[in-house]
Amino acid sequence: MKWRRFVVLALVAATLTGSRSGLAASSRSAAIRSFAGDHGTLDLAKARKAGSALFTRLDHDHDSTLDRRELTGRLSSKEIAAADPDHDGTLTEKEYLGVVEQRFRAANPDNDGTLDARELRTRAGRALLRLMR
Repeated sequence: MKWRRFVVLALVAATLTGSRSGLAASSRSAAIRSFAGDHGTLDLAKARKAGSALFTRLDHDHDSTLDRRELTGRLSSKEIAAADPDHDGTLTEKEYLGVVEQRFRAANPDNDGTLDARELRTRAGRALLRLMR
């Protein structure tokens, strides 16, 4: 009887784990489709436009800058410091979009100026998507 219970619990756990990873994959696919548009690719202009829109949504205090609190989960303290040339602890939209551009270039190893779904699923592509959605 204990063996059956173990097997049932193992199957339930495997099913739940698979469901969660499937949901994560489908949400990534939906994000990719939303940015990639008709041609299935994302260019730098689209990435900058999405990054700019997210900057506006993240700027809760409407001071035209993003601080560490507003950037939580998107950039580490080290990344913020690297993108903050005036060392004021905040990023302007221009500085934020500079990071978007760096991440776009990192996710585009073939340098063709566009990112496809495969490139957006890489570590660099996922890092870019965090700055766009």
